[in-house]
Amino acid sequence: MKILGIGNAIVDVICKVDDKYLSDNGLTKSTMKLVDEIEFKKLLSTLRIEDTVSGGSVANSIVGLSQLGNDVGFIGKVNDDDLGQKYEDGLKKENVDYFYQKRKEKLPTGTCLILITPDSERTMCTFLGTAGKINENDVDINSIKNSELTFLEGYLWDEGEPKSAFDKAIKSSNKVAMSLSDLFCVERHKQHFLNLVKNKLDITFANEQEVTSLIGAKNFEEVVSFSQKLEKLIVITRGEKGSIAIIKNEVTEFESKKNLKIVDLTGAGDLFAAGYLHGYINNLTIRESLEKGTDMSSKIIQKIGARLS
Repeated sequence: MKILGIGNAIVDVICKVDDKYLSDNGLTKSTMKLVDEIEFKKLLSTLRIEDTVSGGSVANSIVGLSQLGNDVGFIGKVNDDDLGQKYEDGLKKENVDYFYQKRKEKLPTGTCLILITPDSERTMCTFLGTAGKINENDVDINSIKNSELTFLEGYLWDEGEPKSAFDKAIKSSNKVAMSLSDLFCVERHKQHFLNLVKNKLDITFANEQEVTSLIGAKNFEEVVSFSQKLEKLIVITRGEKGSIAIIKNEVTEFESKKNLKIVDLTGAGDLFAAGYLHGYINNLTIRESLEKGTDMSSKIIQKIGARLS
């Protein structure tokens, strides 16, 4: 197997809202907020659903890699309920091997409200449900050892059970990549993430805002300087400024695509990572990998949701 993803198994519920809806509900645009089941149901009762998809950040990337013809798998915790079955069926339909045996849990399958405003930004409210209870017993060691690379998401990181799953996966992996996932996520776990980036990850994916916060940089030059000293691969997306990959003294930049009809930014980072990792595991150059990531993210932001057909 080329790549095994381990992440939050979340059913995405996609809805369109206006800016007033966000302010009325105390939500910060373009971020992810964790909510409990009561708040989730309250929000959902006021919304019209556009679509539901088997989601989660790394799961989106893994599906993208599968669509590019790679042999991939995923581990994520769901309940043996209706949404859990839909989640598993959704991955199998995309030719992703699902290395998790669902069973009856105390909490339901995780769900994420993806609220899309008219400017195409997405704001997420996530009820993790049983996804946030993933532990080391849920991690299949053989599937990790049989994979060339393990891809993890920052969203998954938390003290307790998820951290034990994370640690077990890293120790057993041939190579490890991780996405920092979200600015608030970085700020919650800054020291842990910094240790991972410096000492345990082979590849780190981040956007400019996330990596700047991680190291407390005053400008992007400081980010480049920090990355060059690491001797690890750091891949950073910069919106309209394009993307950049840094390893030692090698700095490779790639421009963003212009004049796109942007509909929804959901999954842009996930599909960028899919394109880049496709290049990486198939021995393309760094520039070719950035180009593939840019191509994938450019396609996904011109449609609703985080799945390319």
